[in-house]
Amino acid sequence: MNKIVKFLMISALCLVIGVMLVGCGGEKTVQRELKVYNWGDYIDPVVLEDFEKETGIHVVYDTFATNEDMYVKVKSGGSDYDVVIPSDYMIKRMINEGLLEKIDFSKVPNYKNVDAKFKNLPFDSQNEYSVPYMWGTVGIVYNKKMVTDPVDSWSILWNEKYKKQILMLDSPRDSIGITLKMLGYSLNTSDPEQLKQAKEKLIEQKPLVLAYVVDEVKDKMIAGEAAMAVVWSGDAMFIKDKNPDIEYAIPQEGTNLWFDSIVIPKGAKHKAEAEEFINYLARPEVSQKNAEYIGYATPLPKAQAQLAESIQTDLAAYPSDEILKNTEVFDDLAKNIAAYDRVWTEIKAAR
Repeated sequence: MNKIVKFLMISALCLVIGVMLVGCGGEKTVQRELKVYNWGDYIDPVVLEDFEKETGIHVVYDTFATNEDMYVKVKSGGSDYDVVIPSDYMIKRMINEGLLEKIDFSKVPNYKNVDAKFKNLPFDSQNEYSVPYMWGTVGIVYNKKMVTDPVDSWSILWNEKYKKQILMLDSPRDSIGITLKMLGYSLNTSDPEQLKQAKEKLIEQKPLVLAYVVDEVKDKMIAGEAAMAVVWSGDAMFIKDKNPDIEYAIPQEGTNLWFDSIVIPKGAKHKAEAEEFINYLARPEVSQKNAEYIGYATPLPKAQAQLAESIQTDLAAYPSDEILKNTEVFDDLAKNIAAYDRVWTEIKAAR
């Protein structure tokens, strides 16, 4: 009889402990998760924290430096990401190669907040695979105390007066693209002779270049370590805010108009969570918070309207239609990407 009583007491104790574990965090064993792969320094950390608090979804967050780095990792199949934020031409490439899931837009009602001019874009013309995140241009930031010449042409990046004071983007599409524009060509050219000319110009420029950079360009320009740098417009806004001697210019030959959008890799294990995250990022107040933190332009009119007037009227962040007329969007180069990669490898290897 004592054995039966002891057994019942132990069973009751186990039941109580089990209930306590569930009530004190046991649910962590079934906590929802989301793996995000984004550009470095490209989201307000508070946005991630708030999303986790509101939804209970744990976010695993990794960063990449270039579209090409991201592509290789996702293409390999070993990354296991649920959300990725690539640029226009790379999105088209990933769609063509079957690397992306179609988004269930019934789960993303905030898509209605996106400006119509950022829908039906060439890289996702049917609005099936992506939701716009940020957009902008490529230009030159320069220190007004160090640069005495007009910054109205890409050719200033070849001016020997600024030897070892020039920072270039460590990105083949961008650095080759601006060189092609300077030479009067399309930044989407597949002409071997035009690419050869761009390669020769960039090799000629190498002795003048202080460094090829990505995210570190911001700290270097803020600290006055270089006279000028090729940057994305959002980085320009951040640098200008930290150093009043910095200005941003879009050269007269024209430039790249780019779009970064949110996509879901093929076979994502947490597609429902991914769509919930996308819908969250498309809230005006969330997009506003991100735009203020990272300096890039929001594709949501309601978010833009909440920004400081000085930002809304700054052509670095929101260029005029006149400026935008002289821009090009990167296209997927498909088979020609190998030619660009080869050119970039030869440029980096040159002495």
